Amino acid sequence: MANFLENQEDVQLSIPSYETTDNVTYYLVEVTIGTVKWSVKHRYSEFAELHDTLVTDHCVEKDILPPKKFIGNKSEAFVEKRRLGLEIYLNSVYNYLKKIMPRPLAIFLEFHVYEIFFLLQNLACKFFTEGDLLLPKCNFFTYSVVQLYAVSHRLKQPRPPLEITDKKYDFSHVLDYNAHLKNLVVTGSNAAYGTSNITPSALSIDLSSFKNVEEFEVNSYPMDKIYNMGNLRDTVKTLKVHDSKLKNMTELTMCEEVHKHISSANDSHVWLKVTTLDLSNNQIEVIDEAIKLLPNIETLVLNNNRLNEISNVTLLPRLSQLHLASNSFSSLPENLHAKLGKIVYIDLSGNQLTSLVSFAKLYCLEGLDLSCNRIEDIEEVKHIGNLPCLENLRLTGNPVSTIVDYRVKVLEPFGRRAADIYLDNEKPNQKELDTVSVFQALRIAREGKSPTYSTTDAPLFSAEVPTV
Repeated sequence: MANFLENQEDVQLSIPSYETTDNVTYYLVEVTIGTVKWSVKHRYSEFAELHDTLVTDHCVEKDILPPKKFIGNKSEAFVEKRRLGLEIYLNSVYNYLKKIMPRPLAIFLEFHVYEIFFLLQNLACKFFTEGDLLLPKCNFFTYSVVQLYAVSHRLKQPRPPLEITDKKYDFSHVLDYNAHLKNLVVTGSNAAYGTSNITPSALSIDLSSFKNVEEFEVNSYPMDKIYNMGNLRDTVKTLKVHDSKLKNMTELTMCEEVHKHISSANDSHVWLKVTTLDLSNNQIEVIDEAIKLLPNIETLVLNNNRLNEISNVTLLPRLSQLHLASNSFSSLPENLHAKLGKIVYIDLSGNQLTSLVSFAKLYCLEGLDLSCNRIEDIEEVKHIGNLPCLENLRLTGNPVSTIVDYRVKVLEPFGRRAADIYLDNEKPNQKELDTVSVFQALRIAREGKSPTYSTTDAPLFSAEVPTV
């Protein structure tokens, strides 16, 4: 980020080139402050508008702007001469006004986009004029990392760096808005910011000004660039980190620590209120012990990572929903119920599972998504046919879904509960239920057993069972 106040003597303004589009000539202005540079395009009429303002409000000499020309103003020689004249004009104006740096000149040079002080003025003005509308509307604001970096830098200053006569540009409006914000989204990028050489994801940010955030989302930004997360740990209920190359939970829970090791964790690292944790689209290979620093998680989303085993989930006593789609699971332990005994919903779609035996004792399970795995044998369904609470089952995209009478053969092991099962998001029709009854009657006949029901349950079908 550019810092004009600390680099007033290290500012370079140049107009190295121009371009003509639709018969309109634009002059490319390059601005360099310290090591930060960017470019902005302006036509001559915009230079003239700026000049009129500076002449009126800041006593700039009227005749220093290259004059207008109505005939021959498109010739290459004339445009080149004007380019040189505009470059001299810009530098003259800057040297004359740099001590006060009026907003019209700053906006013309896009200081409000790339420079800390004027960017914060822009934010302050936005929150001053629109804050009452923005907060009640959705309590939601997406900050760019560049904006947050500017806020972070300003927090280090003991007092305003320049006197601001217009109070709508006061930094206090930013602090006030941040203190009330409930939903914060931080979006980074490894691409250059605008026309500058600023890389947003290389900037560090301080989040201490946010006092009441309940939903916090980070996209495409490394967590180790975030500092002072203390307030968020006390208030956030929904935490989402996407596309940030996380490899484990420690990198999230102890992000601001130099030495990230669970053995050095203390109460200040605990996320007290997080009930939903979504770390989709990262590079997590294992659910490590640091998950215990988020003890109240009810919904854990780890889709599109690199997991091949389920570990440390017993550290989450309230966990009820687990999303593990598009990972690297090829098998699961048969004692899965010992880890996920109270689980209500599991999404393991897009993996490489071949068996359902691991789900046989998950008696609280209500929903199971195993679409797009490698389950081939219809007999595998028998392992989950006795789950008393299961109502939603997805097996579409598996080899087994291509067999003849797939739906009926999947529903048959559920017996009298077949009518309650949504298979691949679709409840069975009466024809399917009738066929299920026939299939089960045939099975009973083959096995020589009669179905057992409680006195309050009515069988799905009635059939005479031959005596063997």
